[in-house]
Amino acid sequence: MGRSTIDLLMAVHSHQPEGNFEWVFAEAYEKSYLPFLDLLYRHPKLKASLHYSGCLLDWIAGKHPEFIKMLREMVGRGQVEMLGGGYYEPILSLIPERDILGQVKLMNEKLKAFTGKPAAGIWLTERVWEPALIKPLARAGVKFAIVDDWHFTYVGRNPDELTGYYVTEDDGEKLFIFPGSEKLRYLMPFKLPHETVDYMRGQKDAGVASKVFADDGEKFGVWPGTHKWVYEEKWLENFLGALENDSSWLRTTTFSEYIDVNGPSGRIYLTCASYREMMEWSGGYFKNFLVKYPESNGMQKKMQYVSGLVSQAKSKKALDYLYKGQCNCAYWHGVFGGLYLNHLRSAVYSNIIKARKELDKIAHKSQDWVEAVETDLDCDSHDEVLVSNSKLELDISPHNGGTIFELDFKPLALNVTNTLARRKEPYHQKALEKAKAAQEAKKGAGIDSIHDMSRASDAELVADLSYDWYRRVSLIDHFLKDGTKAKDFAVSKYGEAGDFVDGSYKHSVKKSKGSVTVEMSRDGSYYPSAGGAVPVRVTKSVSMKPGKAAVDIEYTVTNLGSGELDARFGVEFSYSLKDPHLNRIGEADGVKNICVNDQWYGVKVDLGFSKEASFWYFPIETVSDSEQGLERTYQEVALLFHWGLKLAPGGKWDVKMTKNLKVEE
Repeated sequence: MGRSTIDLLMAVHSHQPEGNFEWVFAEAYEKSYLPFLDLLYRHPKLKASLHYSGCLLDWIAGKHPEFIKMLREMVGRGQVEMLGGGYYEPILSLIPERDILGQVKLMNEKLKAFTGKPAAGIWLTERVWEPALIKPLARAGVKFAIVDDWHFTYVGRNPDELTGYYVTEDDGEKLFIFPGSEKLRYLMPFKLPHETVDYMRGQKDAGVASKVFADDGEKFGVWPGTHKWVYEEKWLENFLGALENDSSWLRTTTFSEYIDVNGPSGRIYLTCASYREMMEWSGGYFKNFLVKYPESNGMQKKMQYVSGLVSQAKSKKALDYLYKGQCNCAYWHGVFGGLYLNHLRSAVYSNIIKARKELDKIAHKSQDWVEAVETDLDCDSHDEVLVSNSKLELDISPHNGGTIFELDFKPLALNVTNTLARRKEPYHQKALEKAKAAQEAKKGAGIDSIHDMSRASDAELVADLSYDWYRRVSLIDHFLKDGTKAKDFAVSKYGEAGDFVDGSYKHSVKKSKGSVTVEMSRDGSYYPSAGGAVPVRVTKSVSMKPGKAAVDIEYTVTNLGSGELDARFGVEFSYSLKDPHLNRIGEADGVKNICVNDQWYGVKVDLGFSKEASFWYFPIETVSDSEQGLERTYQEVALLFHWGLKLAPGGKWDVKMTKNLKVEE
């Protein structure tokens, strides 16, 4: 049975992540945030709920205090309801409960300071919902949260029938849940205003009491083509005018006002979910990103580990850095996720390292210290070893190739092993298929349309892309197949002739007042081009001393077989640095030392060897999807130092390496 009125609840969420470029903040402000609020301000009878992440609010408050003043006025006159959430926009299910409570509290304190009122409800980051969030959110004083109607489909509900809000609970703790309409997300602002009005009229006539629009503010001016459409061609002005013209039956209201007037539409128990596109990107569950991308898992587990340390210390600075390091964008990948953006991962690590430095100040009164901690950092049931002094931290994984998977240079709060492997993504093949289809379609017909040109461009980006079969970190041990060239190694099309790359190494940690040494050993096999496997032992040690940004590394290779070992052995390092001299596939012989000089971060890495090495180097680039289309992104430089070995049965070969990090002068 139809109704005489229907309520439209609009939630607009705006966010820029920690570590994003200044010009991105400024452009988004000018193209979207300011013109949107300015137009809404001129229609005081229309109501909306707005959310700005804490990192964006801080930027706006510092650069444009007049914006905050306008927000405060709109909140004061009841036109705008502010939404809270985690201050630095974390995925709540990725952070400990204590940090959920802390971030939500911080946001409410800042919102009260900025606008005069705390928030009753939250914007749930990326609408990533887990039932375990009910208790901490309720305990944080949160009254309601917004998800997508897609969440409801997983428990058998029809999106067209959803209206108002639903009550859910866990162990007596209660939370109200509003379902955002996917239909409205695709109508606004991409279709003409009357199409949204017509949809709402149809919902009213079907007896629906309310619908929720909840989506990103960037679609109103930042997404490609939207600034022209929304403002220059007056979509938003016309839309707001249409809402006013039909206000006799189409009412805008805030979430809190709706709750005050209406009871819940029913009870609901939702499963783990997010919006439809995120479910596709993640493979059905957000935490699958931690499986698909070990680099994401590494960041999240390091953040979680540091959170535990911060919780035991009384350091407000460390806590604030930790919260900044929980900003979600670098932890996942979809059209909008920033895992593929080196500078966003770097920002996460930088804040985590800064938190550790604050803890160092509490734990150590001088620079003269070095320590090692053995812990299952990544929760894979195998211990990692974290070696640290006042200048460096080395995180070593004996179980995964005896590798260094994180190297933090504390003076610059920089993880120089913030690397990312090249992985095959579904959109790579789609780009090639679209390009092929476009070529077939255009045979004998005119010039390319803009769509065909973009497809061809995407195809060019992925046509020569290579993929890695192991994580690109440092201290990776290789036995190279005969005839392997630098270009073969660079594109990962060579045959590995050993089983050491990701093999498990036995380890021990030796501590003394003057140093900490991690010793690792693996008995594995070398597979020559002809003949059976040759048993080989590789031992390596990594040592650090107090107060020095230096690492000493020693290798010994032992022939355990009954015949001669004739092989080429190499050690790979990968650094998330960019040296213009190493930005191509290259090689050199007779190398005893090199310097990687990154002028962007301002750091130098010097590597020295006791024996001359052959040296291969090449950049690692990835192709990722974004709202702008496919993008090719530089990730890191890979360096392989290798030596020819001829060892009789029982024979040994050894080499010493030194690694020094310093601020570039």
